[in-house]
Amino acid sequence: MTISSLTPGLCSQGAVWVEQTGPVGVLTLNRPQALNALSLDMIRDITAALSHWQACPNTGVVVLQAASRPGKAPAFCAGGDIRFFHQAALAGDPRLEDFFTEEYALNHLIHGYAKPLVALMDGICMGGGMGISQGAALRVVTSASKLAMPETHIGLFPDVGGGWFLARCPGALGEYLALTGHVLQGAEALAATLADVELPADALPHVATVLAEVSAPPGTAAFGEAALQAVRKLALPRAAALLDSHRAAIDHHFSQPDVAAIIASLKADGSEWAQKTVEVLSHRSPLMMAVSLEQVRRARQMSLADDLRMERDMVRHCFHLRPGAASETVEGIRALAVDKDHAPRWNPASLAEVTPEMVQAFFQSPWPAWAHPLRHLV
Repeated sequence: MTISSLTPGLCSQGAVWVEQTGPVGVLTLNRPQALNALSLDMIRDITAALSHWQACPNTGVVVLQAASRPGKAPAFCAGGDIRFFHQAALAGDPRLEDFFTEEYALNHLIHGYAKPLVALMDGICMGGGMGISQGAALRVVTSASKLAMPETHIGLFPDVGGGWFLARCPGALGEYLALTGHVLQGAEALAATLADVELPADALPHVATVLAEVSAPPGTAAFGEAALQAVRKLALPRAAALLDSHRAAIDHHFSQPDVAAIIASLKADGSEWAQKTVEVLSHRSPLMMAVSLEQVRRARQMSLADDLRMERDMVRHCFHLRPGAASETVEGIRALAVDKDHAPRWNPASLAEVTPEMVQAFFQSPWPAWAHPLRHLV
């Protein structure tokens, strides 16, 4: 069943499937050839389905999952459709503005969702995939999960509420994940508090069935508690995470006052891990590392709604401070996903050339408060 079957007048084009089994609403991302990357139509369909179920007294819990990829590694959602970003930015397509406004509104809806939402983050879950899962009542990973906010690799910043949820990771993990884009395996995601439970991969197809067997009345607190507990009973024991062995170093280095000080601190550390981290950072956009660090630290003192408004300002600047091909983000996407030469021409090319004025420009809202596209979020 597509969402057009659930809510007349909408068309999913097959990229989002909607089913209801008893009290369980199931949303399945169905764009496997693109690693389930989010399109504007998908964002609209997910929003419509969630809004419908939130008001439906017969729906007690929602499962968010992705279609399998037979013969290939799983992918929950690789993020937003960056090829669309590239094409739309160069063409001046107004749908680019709609994409981010509606995506961030969806992120906010999920964080405040009135019913339990269970996100099955099997396989790749990055960028926009994190945005639609981090607000879930239960965030499920598997041994195949790969969670990350790798936006500095494409001249962007960790958006979709990334400033808010990274800022709430323990210690300086948020800064570390924002700047490096480090990929978290299942146990690491638990250690970073970006996941709640790890399930065996072969248990995922049974989650909706287990939830459908909850006997409490849908919409009640008893149903919600029983539903989440039913999934938790399937969880594996918590395993040791490699990330734990680097926590003290991460907290020391990534709590430094700016990116230059972080890199200097890492260089002074003779460990193999520190030197590999320096190498990773050398390939990221110098400007967007500085912007991302400022973002996470500002977000630590913000509500989610205020963070999303800030990120909406920032993402507009990513495409308009230097429009078209001059955009740092357009260049980053070109190098990674269009020409695939993996040789972005960052501007500025070095951290030494990044000025405080360049960074602060991203935090000036292009809209008065009364006209902000996310002014209604609370």
